[in-house]
Amino acid sequence: MPQYKEQEGTGSKTRVKDEEPDMYDVVMLNDDFTTMDFVVEVLRTVFFHNQPAAERIMLAIHKKGQSVVGTYTLDIAESKQHKAMQMAQAEGFPLRVKVQPHKG
Repeated sequence: MPQYKEQEGTGSKTRVKDEEPDMYDVVMLNDDFTTMDFVVEVLRTVFFHNQPAAERIMLAIHKKGQSVVGTYTLDIAESKQHKAMQMAQAEGFPLRVKVQPHKG
């Protein structure tokens, strides 16, 4: 449904196009030290994937070197990146997570 916004001081309304926010991919990178079980835990607790999806994504990260683990608005993507890296640091893992513009 179209949105209308009143122009200040004119008393008239102008149609305003609702724009979709830019989306960003959260990408998790493989390393030789972070355990597969820990990656699955992060995928479940931070990104809310169920067990089968978390295991599938973890294997993609392991085989391909990296994988998109979720697509969000920038503020949410950065928040999830921060939370995942905090969890890894607390456990002594060098897990790397990056945020990049979504292609698509």
